[in-house]
Amino acid sequence: MHKQYSPQESIDAFYNAIIQKNVERIVASYVQSPATYVFVEGPRYATQGIDRIAQGWKDFCAAPLSLQSITWVEQPQCEEHGNIAWIAGLIKLRVEVQGRSVEQTFRATFVLHKSDEGFWKIRQEHVSAPLPDPYGIGDWLKPA
Repeated sequence: MHKQYSPQESIDAFYNAIIQKNVERIVASYVQSPATYVFVEGPRYATQGIDRIAQGWKDFCAAPLSLQSITWVEQPQCEEHGNIAWIAGLIKLRVEVQGRSVEQTFRATFVLHKSDEGFWKIRQEHVSAPLPDPYGIGDWLKPA
């Protein structure tokens, strides 16, 4: 019998599976559907479908990098409504690549669906970083 985690515990377990490069556990964290949708932080915009998502994770785990940690920069926001939940916050990734350590901060948002067995599974994932100046006018938010 597996423990039924909260939405945040489910994402934290997902992050631990990524650090351990446990492809089976990573892929099992998603809704097993051709409609499952992921916006990745890498050079691609999106991946749709559990088969393509699974292949992406297999290739990630075989890549010459080692994810050292994923930590929440702030306490994530989370809400549950029946069989749907969302969790969002800022995360910091520390990655070892060819002998050097790289840290990046990202925005992370997950939409989760509770399975018939009561487990939270990722239905949609979005990890991204803001563009430095997408419109060429700087930040339009003026200081108070």
